[in-house]
Amino acid sequence: DALCVLHGHESDPLAVALHEMLGDKSALIALADGAGAMTAAQGAISVHSATDAEDEAQRAAASALAHIAAGRTPVALASIDRALTRRVRALLEAEGVALRDEDGWKLSTTRASAQLMVALRACQWDASSDAVLDWLKAAPGFAQADVLALEVLLRKEGVRDWSRLRAVQALALPRHQGVHALANQIDTLRTTMNRPHGLSEWLTALRALLQSSGQWQALVNDAAGRDVIATLALEPNGQAQTQQWLDQSSFAPRTLSAATFTAWADDALEAARFTPQPDAQEQVVIVPLVRLLARPFAAVVMPACDEQRLRLSTEQLGCWTPSQRTQLGLGSRAADEATTRAAWAQALQSPRVDLLWRRVADSGEALLPCNLLQALQLEHALSPAGDLRVQRVLSPSPVAPPLPDGSSLALTHLSASAYDDLRHCPYRFFTLRLMGLQDSDELDRDLDKRDFGIWLHGVLRKFHEGQQAASVPPDSADAVEQIERAAAEVTREMRLDSAEFLPFAAAWPKVRDGYLRWLTKHQGNGARFSAAEQASETPLGSITLRGRIDRIDTLADGQVMVLDYKTEALGKSRDRVKPGAQDTQLAFYAALLPHDTLRAAYVSVGEKEGTQSVEQMDVVAARDALIHGVLDDMARIAQGTPLQALGEGTACDYCAARGLCRRDFWSLV
Repeated sequence: DALCVLHGHESDPLAVALHEMLGDKSALIALADGAGAMTAAQGAISVHSATDAEDEAQRAAASALAHIAAGRTPVALASIDRALTRRVRALLEAEGVALRDEDGWKLSTTRASAQLMVALRACQWDASSDAVLDWLKAAPGFAQADVLALEVLLRKEGVRDWSRLRAVQALALPRHQGVHALANQIDTLRTTMNRPHGLSEWLTALRALLQSSGQWQALVNDAAGRDVIATLALEPNGQAQTQQWLDQSSFAPRTLSAATFTAWADDALEAARFTPQPDAQEQVVIVPLVRLLARPFAAVVMPACDEQRLRLSTEQLGCWTPSQRTQLGLGSRAADEATTRAAWAQALQSPRVDLLWRRVADSGEALLPCNLLQALQLEHALSPAGDLRVQRVLSPSPVAPPLPDGSSLALTHLSASAYDDLRHCPYRFFTLRLMGLQDSDELDRDLDKRDFGIWLHGVLRKFHEGQQAASVPPDSADAVEQIERAAAEVTREMRLDSAEFLPFAAAWPKVRDGYLRWLTKHQGNGARFSAAEQASETPLGSITLRGRIDRIDTLADGQVMVLDYKTEALGKSRDRVKPGAQDTQLAFYAALLPHDTLRAAYVSVGEKEGTQSVEQMDVVAARDALIHGVLDDMARIAQGTPLQALGEGTACDYCAARGLCRRDFWSLV
């Protein structure tokens, strides 16, 4: 019977067209004119100049807090720059201010939406183990003890893709019955989400998945979760409406693949907005600038009033000419400018107004106030307002390097790498060795030189054991065939992806040929292979030295020679054996053997420089010094000598214990 159009700063072309079509049955009320007449006098205006984004956010929060303290509520926080507004909101929430955000945010950024999408991505046929673990940890329906045991297994076996779990299941899972049952439960749930379905069937399957994993009730109990359920039509009545629309639609697809349905759900959540329920006693209201119209706020705080973020008009996108945009109702620069000026004038009608701008952009470029603020400063001769932030004096509390006592932690075995940790940093030895804290291996990581080193050790072991049995000369074609066969076997055993291993596989022929040339010369001097990857132990006082020696050879004179493979640069291997370098590894390996005389060397295996051996001269003396050092160090630890964090040199660069010793928060004085 009638249409009433409330006309604000921005006109709606559809509403205007309906108003013109209905004629006498329609009334157009211009709110902007009425709102401007409500307050004839302009309010008190304060201008704040900030140095950067953080300074601007703090000054805006301080302005809002000052208004609240003076009883001027509610305060409007104009949302011009959304990132800056989020920072101001965080500062106000930290002070316990009751907030209401009328702008809201994308539903896809809420915790409820993230947990639903985690479940969908975990059910993809090519889901990674990390994706499945993320889902299991977010779903209360799974026994977390079994989830933790499953994670330990996946990381230990290096199962990057969930589909590869079956390859290790026969070996590892029977020892973990709870893990075995959990893996079967996960596979059953994933199977139902991997077949193509119609949209209605997909929604039913998704609801069942969320209920089985225990996530459904969490969505029901959360405001954002209820919006997620409504947006995706997961309730039975919503599914019925969706099915009705599908039956009436001639262009809707009959079936959707799992990837297509996941993309649809992601797009639906991305397009929806979540607005939390307002606080009954809100003190600050976050509101877009154009929606300050006809709102009786006691004060307005407007950050981001600089030339970069508050412009009179925005860039018009598209290929339409100005006249075409006007005919199509798409707006124009003139209309945008008129809207901005009207919203600005409306904001200035508030009793108290704080305008903030920053002098330097994030890129370091100097900024000026926006055109509207510059005109206002010229008209009213406004000077910068004072800083409203309250200064607090904090007493310094320096963080000293930790000095733990390891005397109560029994150590029964000592390896070369553990003693090397003690030499580089006693605190690292305390955390990683005495306390047994270790990093969790990443599942989704690229192959690196460390993986190539492990692979190379396995290849050379298989090759030499086969060469020892068959007596194949290293400079023959049979040796090349034998080492290639060993390389293929180790690649299969380590389950290396051929595409990821390609850079190392491309370098392998040069590495192989260089190693065989060195081996020919080495064996030509009378050396013969004895053992590889030999695990050895020797008692020393109250502890036992333990290690795995890469290779042991017997020389022509009957002496034993310890060899350790290195894939590092040749110069680094040479630095290890320089006088005063305090190298630990070869001396430690020598201590594992009962021989009174022996030799030791690093075998640097590389592509550019070939393979060369770097011998540790007088390794027996180094071994004796190491034994005395181990006995002395273990005695001092047992007596309670503090294991101080040194924080020196390159030892801290890749240390796993750096976050525990808090090296970045203390300095040596």
